[in-house]
Amino acid sequence: MAIRYYWPMVAAAVGFRLVLVLFGGDLHLASRPEVSTPLTSLRRLAEGYWLKQASMSPYSGSMYHGSPLLLSILGPLTSNRSGGKHAHVYCSLIFVAVDFLAAMLIRGTGRRLQMSRNRSLKSLDLTKAVNNSANVSAGDIASLIYLWNPWAIVTCVGSCTSPIENLMVVIMIYGACSRLAPLAAFGYVMATHLSLYPAILIVPVILLLGYGPDAPPTKVFLVKSSSDSKSGMSEYERTSLKVQRFSWMTVLHFIFWLFIWSCYVLLLSSMILKKVGGLNEMFEKTYGFILTVKDLSPNIGVLWYFFAEVFDFFRTFFLIVFNMNILFMVLPLAIRLKHRPCFLAFVYTAIVAMLKSYPSAGDSALYLGLLGLFANELAEMQFTFFLFFGYIGVSLLSPVMHNLWIWRGTGNANFYFATGLAYTCLQVSNTRL
Repeated sequence: MAIRYYWPMVAAAVGFRLVLVLFGGDLHLASRPEVSTPLTSLRRLAEGYWLKQASMSPYSGSMYHGSPLLLSILGPLTSNRSGGKHAHVYCSLIFVAVDFLAAMLIRGTGRRLQMSRNRSLKSLDLTKAVNNSANVSAGDIASLIYLWNPWAIVTCVGSCTSPIENLMVVIMIYGACSRLAPLAAFGYVMATHLSLYPAILIVPVILLLGYGPDAPPTKVFLVKSSSDSKSGMSEYERTSLKVQRFSWMTVLHFIFWLFIWSCYVLLLSSMILKKVGGLNEMFEKTYGFILTVKDLSPNIGVLWYFFAEVFDFFRTFFLIVFNMNILFMVLPLAIRLKHRPCFLAFVYTAIVAMLKSYPSAGDSALYLGLLGLFANELAEMQFTFFLFFGYIGVSLLSPVMHNLWIWRGTGNANFYFATGLAYTCLQVSNTRL
């Protein structure tokens, strides 16, 4: 059952964004380290576009570290002014539409997950559980959580490209849940192109394409089938309990489109960077910049503080440790949650938001929206009250501590780092359902 007044709430969320973009004035969100990072800053994108227009490499110096595709799409919008409005207003209007599209895809993903869950429960003769789950639309809840999340709102109006990165991840998950291999491959290639970390989502995407959306573990179906055979159930009645086999054709179709989209993106990038750089420089200034953590300006994460304090002699060792830390979690979680690939994608997204080198509020907005897809289980989540007010406290204290340290000079880096550490601890607790 859909949420009452769903569309008015969606319209209100979009309208609120438009009001902030058109009439909010300069909220100085683009300079906030919680909102904008060296990879997503629209100001840096404008600088890269100016360098490209001057027949120079957009990756000259240390300003721009994003995709050349974004440079060509959003770059022209950052160089024009009309009616006294700042050029970034036009980009923010695009981000409003991007957020709306991402919310609708999250809603569609939630509906497909609920349909799959209901089919599994019916096959296990859990009619009462099906009726209870029908009372709440997880897709509607998830999309509203994403649209009304304050972090998603400030990211949308804060002149950064995080909404586009979030949209690509959502397209990938929606395409995989719908078993649309070309769409899933497009989302995966673009998400990985814009930010390296979504590459680990290849595991849940393949599981979604192969097995379909989340379902109870295989052993549940086997135990049910065994008990029914002992009770004398007919062969026809037991066919509905058969575990779905892995669809290799869908996965091979995905790999084919993955190759096509990858070649297409590399071709476009090489054409854009022709005579002003090349693909080698692009990989060095984007993926290399992410992995080596060269920019130690403060952000909402914890790596900037650690690498600012560590001795240069140990820097390479700890770079390997922190980058491999994410990879070490991929296989164990995949084994444990292979029957729930969509939830596995949420867990991977949350881990990336915690451990990536340049995190922002937009990363948290994405995985909190995906968390809403499991609305039927949120009632069982521990410490919900504590987490909710913990996020509020961190959101309020972070700009205060940054101001005390940078502008007033009455604090130090430990003040701001403490809020980042508390924020990371809240994210760790948030992944425990």
